[in-house]
Amino acid sequence: MKVGVVAIHYPRPEHRDEMIFRVRRAAEVMEATPGCLTADCWVSTDGQAVVTTGQWESESALMAGFAAVQAADVDFDYDERESRPREVVTLVSV
Repeated sequence: MKVGVVAIHYPRPEHRDEMIFRVRRAAEVMEATPGCLTADCWVSTDGQAVVTTGQWESESALMAGFAAVQAADVDFDYDERESRPREVVTLVSV
């Protein structure tokens, strides 16, 4: 069963470009892992949110993607650079 993730990040204005760089780097690492179908980065039209999306062949492939990001030492931490907590929705295909 395919799984997906949509994550909405709210970087502080002074960290917006850095957030885009960070999530693009994470997407590159995830896309290189087996079972990842797509990983992408979007910006809301008002520029307030950076949105990441991804699809994997299975939940285990999703977990392997996140493990690969950690192993690659990609800065993926939530901290004071974001103005509010991330919203993360995990999806399953039907």
